[in-house]
Amino acid sequence: METRKPVTTAKLRKMKEDGKPITVITAYDYPSAMLAEQAGVEVILVGDSLGNVVLGYDSTIPVTLDDMIYHSKAVTRAAKSSFVVTDMPFMTYHGSLDTALRNGARIMQEGLAKALKLEGGAEIVPAVQALVQAGIPVMAHVGLTPQSIHQIGGYKVQGKNSAQAKKLLDDAKALEQAGAFAIVLELITEQLAEQVTKQLSIPTIGIGAGAGCDGQVLVFHDVLGYGADLHPKRFVKTYANIGEQIRAGIQSYVEDVRERRFPGPEHSFQMEGEVAEHLYGGSAEPKKERLTAGSTSSI
Repeated sequence: METRKPVTTAKLRKMKEDGKPITVITAYDYPSAMLAEQAGVEVILVGDSLGNVVLGYDSTIPVTLDDMIYHSKAVTRAAKSSFVVTDMPFMTYHGSLDTALRNGARIMQEGLAKALKLEGGAEIVPAVQALVQAGIPVMAHVGLTPQSIHQIGGYKVQGKNSAQAKKLLDDAKALEQAGAFAIVLELITEQLAEQVTKQLSIPTIGIGAGAGCDGQVLVFHDVLGYGADLHPKRFVKTYANIGEQIRAGIQSYVEDVRERRFPGPEHSFQMEGEVAEHLYGGSAEPKKERLTAGSTSSI
């Protein structure tokens, strides 16, 4: 497989300038990141969506800083050329800027991420500025922001009226001005996403924001139909259904064990005959069914 040059923020900006779509996918562990990289994605996002997808929470809010560092370390071991961005989880970049810097530094130093993603609009501009000034690349995230789901009141499309649309556009511009190198637009109207993309010089990455963004992001498990409790989403396209194949494979294993078809002779190991004779007084050869009186051989 051809080795790619590492993706950088400069390359992502050049892709926008050249009109080349940017591919982004979430990944939460070593094997999924390895497969994503081999498939050629430019950016791997270690999203706090791991709370819903991997850890079984009903939102991203319970995800901790240690959770994100743990999963980021696993992903960065696999991703040698893809650009790895890690989410800063709930309430780790609000309050004092010292706290935001300290938490951001931990993700970069311990998780080995190349950039951080922060949710929010103008209210997080000071945190974005502080992180960027400290040398940390920041990807912004506006529209539906899952860490604020209880305040928003559910997973609803944003930017449907003029007031919402103006605020989202203003927020996006403020985040670009603060130094963000890219911005995720989640679950907003297609028309608004197109306007944001046109008016910003940094790449826009859409999820449920239509085809006018500079790139697209989907969750690994949604792309592959892999999960215990997947719900159909209008903005998701499933490209394979490995969940059903995995379930069927495990069911076959369960049946083979219960029917004593597994393990078979080809999955087992035998002692040398003299060792078995010495230890147990028997042969190392697999036991053969003895013929009883009156029985006949099938030979």
